[in-house]
Amino acid sequence: MSRKSFLILENGKVFEGKGFGADKEVTGELVFTTAMTGYLETLTDPSYYGQVVIQTFPLIGNYGIIPSDFESSKPALKAYIVRNRCQEPSNFRCDGILDTFLKDSDIPGLYDVDTRAITRIVREYGVMNCKITSTLENLESDLEEIKSYKVTDAVKSVTPTEVTTEIAENPKYNVALWDFGAKGNIQRSLVKRGCNVTVFPSYATAEQILGINPDGIMLSNGPGDPMENGDVIEQLRILCEKKLPTFGICLGHQLLALSQGAKTEKLKYGHRGANQPATDTETGRVYITSQNHGYAVVGSSLPSNAKESFVNANDGTCEGVTYTNMPAFSVQFHPEACGGPLDTEFLFDKFIALMSENK
Repeated sequence: MSRKSFLILENGKVFEGKGFGADKEVTGELVFTTAMTGYLETLTDPSYYGQVVIQTFPLIGNYGIIPSDFESSKPALKAYIVRNRCQEPSNFRCDGILDTFLKDSDIPGLYDVDTRAITRIVREYGVMNCKITSTLENLESDLEEIKSYKVTDAVKSVTPTEVTTEIAENPKYNVALWDFGAKGNIQRSLVKRGCNVTVFPSYATAEQILGINPDGIMLSNGPGDPMENGDVIEQLRILCEKKLPTFGICLGHQLLALSQGAKTEKLKYGHRGANQPATDTETGRVYITSQNHGYAVVGSSLPSNAKESFVNANDGTCEGVTYTNMPAFSVQFHPEACGGPLDTEFLFDKFIALMSENK
């Protein structure tokens, strides 16, 4: 039986819906994703740490829960909002339903709300905080709580706690994957290309990473404000001096730019979805990409040893950087995206080529 639940926005607007998943109250940063498929990957993407996620596509849960599609072992998001939830999924790989998965993961959900109207508010006013609650009796104090909320210690909360290594079937390279909240398909994409992958937590030092004598450095995606990771930026600066082949994705892209003196900024409502156009600045070709980020590198702040390689075709923000003084490059989007377009998967091959040339 469904239960009454409310979404309170930071601007005071209230939406009534029905609760599912875990029966609890939460406060978080409200964001939306426009992806039509891949809700399992969205739910298990560590980059959503501290956030309440709206799916703009109206029907969610129709192919159930498929653990082999997860990007991490458990969800990091605060809550999940959908228009319609599917209670009777149909897929030969299905291993459960969305409602039960959210309950088991202690994540509250909200459905039967006007997700289109909520999304339009976020697009107009920008990312804002919110609260999911079962009562409006404490609205004044709830609004104070909502306004004071801030996503902090994001990377520290999702990074692994130990160093692990996965061996490829026919290994050719040793890659250090610096995990700031990595999606699982980054590691899978490297392993299938003949890379032994050693995963390091965010608090690893440059000395520890160099200790495995890596052929290349992979900088993962992750949540939160990139400027919050001062220790990582300093260690990354040391690593860059070694001029090892380096590939950064999403947060890794931002941290690499910050280590070289660039700046980052928070976007109005970010880019989250599987249909973001990124233009190659050399060829003019536009790639359709999957993205999930609320911050971006300020292109005009890039140092002389860096140049923009991709820009967002919608708003002109920086989507990629190539460095001229070291074998390093990075992108804001996800070339490993599942579900999502694989148009830019070739960037992993570019990273392999850099390591081959550097051997």
